[in-house]
Amino acid sequence: MKVNVWGCRGSLPSPGPENIIYGGNTSCVSVAKDDTLIILDGGSGIQRLGKVITPEIKELHVLLTHLHIDHTMGLGFFQPMYNPNIQVHIWGPSTALEPLLHRLRRYFSPPLFPVRMNELPNHPIIHEVGNSEFTIGDLQVKSAYICHPGPTLGYRVTDGNAVFAYMPDHEPALGSANFPHDPEWTSGFEIAENADLLFHDGQYSHAEYMTKIGWGHSSINDAIAFGVACNVKKMAIFHHDPLNSDKRLEEIYEEGITQTKPTYSVIICKEGEEFELG
Repeated sequence: MKVNVWGCRGSLPSPGPENIIYGGNTSCVSVAKDDTLIILDGGSGIQRLGKVITPEIKELHVLLTHLHIDHTMGLGFFQPMYNPNIQVHIWGPSTALEPLLHRLRRYFSPPLFPVRMNELPNHPIIHEVGNSEFTIGDLQVKSAYICHPGPTLGYRVTDGNAVFAYMPDHEPALGSANFPHDPEWTSGFEIAENADLLFHDGQYSHAEYMTKIGWGHSSINDAIAFGVACNVKKMAIFHHDPLNSDKRLEEIYEEGITQTKPTYSVIICKEGEEFELG
């Protein structure tokens, strides 16, 4: 199973020379196994991914964690959406208030975007999921609601040999009265438990988080503690603040590592990185 990072920035694209190392595109990650390709989130990074989709790919699955604009802004610029020979499936969180299709149509409509969804050569097939388990080709997927404003999912992907967990926007400390000491009562535990690789929100330093509790994001310190509680083997800190330069990301990372002293591998996620699992 191969995991590629096409964007790991949070909230807003932030290109520039000060962000060369870790990248400026918002959330998009691909997971490939043989002929199966899953795309996690449709942030601005999906535009680059769309340019390298090979002609033999006839079906694509885009799994959205939630519908905040930094996770959907790239969908209209994803070239396979305009290829009549490719069937695109879009998966996303179910809600009792409004169908996923109607929520996606808001993006694919003026004044936000000039092309309406029904004007695409192939209308995407829409799937609503919640606390669900399903199979896409050679990969098994588990989704579960996690702690973030609005309906938001975490995803767990496995090929039977390795487990990749993805929670780019997550505030685990808010969802538990005794974080991180009761892992089974902590938001996201069933997604991350025993994962070989976890991409997890680590937008803030510990001090920054104390002034932003309830915003739906995590400090690096809490992300590391969550990884310990879930017994993950490796974590990549994700959803970098758009205001943070490469230098600042490394400063808060070093601060978090010094304060928590993790017993497993923790790195800063980097756009363009590739991971081989299994």
